[in-house]
Amino acid sequence: METQEQPNSKVEVKESETDRLIKEVEVKVEQQEAEKPKLHKKKASKLSIGVIFTKSKRKRSVARASAVAGTGVIRINSKLIDTITPPELRAEMLKGIFLSDVTKEIAKGLDMKINVYGGGVSSQAQAIAGAIARIIAEKGGEPVRDMLMDYDKRLITDDSRRVEPKKFLGPKARARFQTSYR
Repeated sequence: METQEQPNSKVEVKESETDRLIKEVEVKVEQQEAEKPKLHKKKASKLSIGVIFTKSKRKRSVARASAVAGTGVIRINSKLIDTITPPELRAEMLKGIFLSDVTKEIAKGLDMKINVYGGGVSSQAQAIAGAIARIIAEKGGEPVRDMLMDYDKRLITDDSRRVEPKKFLGPKARARFQTSYR
């Protein structure tokens, strides 16, 4: 009988060792799963990442802008805004920043890169002004947005007006050719 008890005890010992090893492996797997990043996380908002993307349109001009936390540097098509001439266009571009002290403080904390194309110089300046104002409004929240809207609605909303197509019987959309009676 002693010989029969010994094999049983060895079997019990082997089973308990395997149970212990299985538990250790299960614990390691649980730890690894806890350390893995979840694939189905909620997407982070633009503000939590620290990058703001906006766009603005005026006539045929389109301005695309991005802003990150920084020292207040503004680049337009890779050129500093201070190098843009004439100064009247520069003032037009920066009118959303110089509206109040709050907007100045927001702009000082952001580095903006703006890419603009299409249209003429004046419409490009107005599109840039809209893109800068949208960045400031997004960073500042609802009160700053309302302040910008009260100052100039065109800074926040795109200008939906477009050139009317030319018709026949005239040089432009509504004008007609001059009549000659001789």
